[in-house]
Amino acid sequence: MAKSLLEYADFLDERKLLWPAPPKVEVVSAAPSMKPLEGIRAVTWSIYGTLLRITDGELLFRHPQAIRMEVAIEKTIHEFNMWNSMTRRPGKPADLLLPKYVNIIEDARLRSSNRKGDVPEVDSASTWRTMLGLLDKKEYRYDESLYGDLNELAQKVAYYFHSSLQGTEAASGALTTMSMLSEAGYRQAALADGQCFTLVQLTRALRTQGNLPYLEALLPENLNTLSYEWGVRKPSPSLYAQSILRFKEIGIEPSQILHVGTRMNDDLAVAKSYGFRTVLFAGDKTSLQATGADLKNPETRPDRLITELTQLRNILQA
Repeated sequence: MAKSLLEYADFLDERKLLWPAPPKVEVVSAAPSMKPLEGIRAVTWSIYGTLLRITDGELLFRHPQAIRMEVAIEKTIHEFNMWNSMTRRPGKPADLLLPKYVNIIEDARLRSSNRKGDVPEVDSASTWRTMLGLLDKKEYRYDESLYGDLNELAQKVAYYFHSSLQGTEAASGALTTMSMLSEAGYRQAALADGQCFTLVQLTRALRTQGNLPYLEALLPENLNTLSYEWGVRKPSPSLYAQSILRFKEIGIEPSQILHVGTRMNDDLAVAKSYGFRTVLFAGDKTSLQATGADLKNPETRPDRLITELTQLRNILQA
């Protein structure tokens, strides 16, 4: 039986591969606001930049540094033995594959949504499934016992490529905070820009901070809302509407949900407009996207500001 995506990620550890290092924390000069909030029953999380620190502060599909893209593509080509099924031309393999990858990404971003204000999301696994389809024309072969069918293979290629492009680690206090909220009876969910591998990355990162039998105990699948599943990314209104619907099914209203993130205009401000309570996590300059004007504007400013995730304990009196 083929390995699951999580099993595959753990399998790669056995090979002692070198990945990009996670970013160093750049402390933000900010005063936390931790006055308790009443009536909160659930917490929704942005993932990248909040629970999961990542190089460049957010997940990228196309890095502005050409050498970073070239290295990630070259490593992926080598790892999955793609070269034998590629058209041979002078130059490096990445010179042939990278333009095709970029074209697929750009086409995905140009797709329109049926809902006003929605922003199309790129599905990394779908992108690589298309790329593999191009190779399949030249009889591309791979180990199905390890990788599974083409869709499962595409997920693993996507994970490998992004792991080669950006380093990740759990934010300080992430597992402690999530466990504390769970024990106190708060429901939790991801409301995030994310891919098929995002929760795998988060699971593996949280494991470095302590015992985590399985992530669904903290972030149940029926409550999570990830952008790749719906084809739209923040600040798309339909992404927040979908999260609201999921919580309403268990009797929780938006005013009872506390949304935590690092980006004001394209995340927290939108969540606030839909009735969520909001917390700005200003723990690292790398991921923080907020200005003084944002914090002063009554229409956008968050209900609370924290510089450490564990400070949610004070806000929720958990």
